[in-house]
Amino acid sequence: MSKMIERSSDWFERYLVPPLSTLASSIYLQAIRDAFIIFTLPLIIAGSVFLIISTPPPIFGLDTLLKPYYNAIQVPFELSFGLMALFLAFGVAYSLSQYLRTEPVQPGILAMVVFLVASIPVRDLNTLTFGEVLPYLGGQGLLVAILIGILTAQVMHWFRGSRFTIKLPKTVPSNVKRAFEALVPTLFLLTVIWLIEWFVSAHTFVNTDHKIQQLTLPILLMHVFQPLVFVQNSYPAALLEIILMMLLWLVGIHGMNVVTAIALPFWITTLSSNVGAANGHGIVTEPFFHIFAHLGGSGATWPLVIYMLRSRSSQLRTVGKVALGPAIFNINEPVTFGVPMMLNPIMIIPFVLVPVVIVTINYIVFALAWVHVPVVMQPFTVPIGLSGFIATGGDVRGSLLQFFDLGISAIMYYPFFKAWERVLVAREETATKLEESRTRTTQIQHQTPTPVGTGKEI
Repeated sequence: MSKMIERSSDWFERYLVPPLSTLASSIYLQAIRDAFIIFTLPLIIAGSVFLIISTPPPIFGLDTLLKPYYNAIQVPFELSFGLMALFLAFGVAYSLSQYLRTEPVQPGILAMVVFLVASIPVRDLNTLTFGEVLPYLGGQGLLVAILIGILTAQVMHWFRGSRFTIKLPKTVPSNVKRAFEALVPTLFLLTVIWLIEWFVSAHTFVNTDHKIQQLTLPILLMHVFQPLVFVQNSYPAALLEIILMMLLWLVGIHGMNVVTAIALPFWITTLSSNVGAANGHGIVTEPFFHIFAHLGGSGATWPLVIYMLRSRSSQLRTVGKVALGPAIFNINEPVTFGVPMMLNPIMIIPFVLVPVVIVTINYIVFALAWVHVPVVMQPFTVPIGLSGFIATGGDVRGSLLQFFDLGISAIMYYPFFKAWERVLVAREETATKLEESRTRTTQIQHQTPTPVGTGKEI
């Protein structure tokens, strides 16, 4: 068994670790991930609170009581969740500039301005209503925000290292020098994006209300990537994403963070469509994974914690005691690194297979409308039961689905847990016998009298 484990670990390290590590180390993916976590996640969560308040479940007549105030309560939601693409543009440019080791604030501010230029049709702004562009400053503008954030950071980084920027004498204060250094790339980006937007705005399309509307870059990209958004909301896409997450975890890389950096724009777009529709239809969203697949953490490892608390292996019992508290809040690093799950040929099977089965079950359940699709994004640390209720907009069946998934996880993990437990118990017994043998040998050596040497008298 030990030789098989060693050979499997060598195979993982040789063939899986290098490509997955390269993917995870991309500064662009890291910048997008950081931007979402630092700059938009608080807005999304805070805005979702007001969404819940404006659309409460029909309990004690709350929905009827708050219905007249719906539009008023929605204002904080629209100006936080609804503007996340604008702040994401800042976040991506800021984070990428830090990875490029250049001053980050100016690229961040410029990215916001350039994003607004790209999102607002070129026409008399006095005839433009805020409601016309608001959808494209939120979920439907995320792709443009990411592209502009990357473009802005790269352009400013290039100009600062080139001869096409304004260089002032060293005696000039640093703040003034930075302002003039940013002038040329600012004029360049604003001019280029404005000209592109002007060309795009010269064309029109018919919107869902059968009205003729000007195109903008976010609208154009949404039309271009609509098939991709549709594919992303499919079961094969969900399956591919959860498998990639687990494979990354198996080599010590935070799988959810890497996949989120790639897929989150599509997840948020789908989530936004669920929020805006009376009967949402989008399934593959951020809560679909964080709330309904990662039960107790990535790999749905909650049942493992319970098993470990009663394990015959002292190592697993110790890990179980340490992991119990974090598991309540869906943090399972103690399990992942303590069992361990990484590079473990026994435990990698359920670690990948359990989330795949849960994602399959949940996709079918949501597709058949047995449970309302997720509409609220929340911190992943919200405990199981409560998080399912909140994510589905107050549907109790969301909580029941989580507990059902936990039962499936417990059944599937059990035989693999027992097999790994037997391996560890055998190791611990061997180690104990070896230690006892060493102790007896040491005691015998101390108890044997030291022979007295003889010498010749002089």
